[in-house]
Amino acid sequence: MPAPVLVFDGGCPFCRHFAELSELRGGIPDLQIRDGRADHALRAALERRGYRLANGAMVLLGDRVLHGAEAIQWICARMQPSDQLLNLMAPLLAAQPRSRAVYPLLLLARRLALGLKGLPVDPSAPGPSRFRS
Repeated sequence: MPAPVLVFDGGCPFCRHFAELSELRGGIPDLQIRDGRADHALRAALERRGYRLANGAMVLLGDRVLHGAEAIQWICARMQPSDQLLNLMAPLLAAQPRSRAVYPLLLLARRLALGLKGLPVDPSAPGPSRFRS
């Protein structure tokens, strides 16, 4: 099986921090990290399959795509965190019921952070509607 790929929104400081910590300290062998906001071709390919970055991070496992809470749950269930923030988050998000309950709050934090940075929630949407989710 190919190496797992985490696709995250590089415009969101929370998402970027989580992705960097996952890569550097997470302990998931061969995990690749891709900025879906910057990688237009990857984002377009995922959108053609029905997966939008505006709706959450993704983990690519060969042809399988885990999206949103499922993606974060997959990462957290496998990481071996050494960072204090990840030590707090990993157990909380590693179980599917909790990750599904908490993930909408993470999306809200992402929207707020992007808004403060003046970045659109959906990097693929044209014009002013880009700021809506």
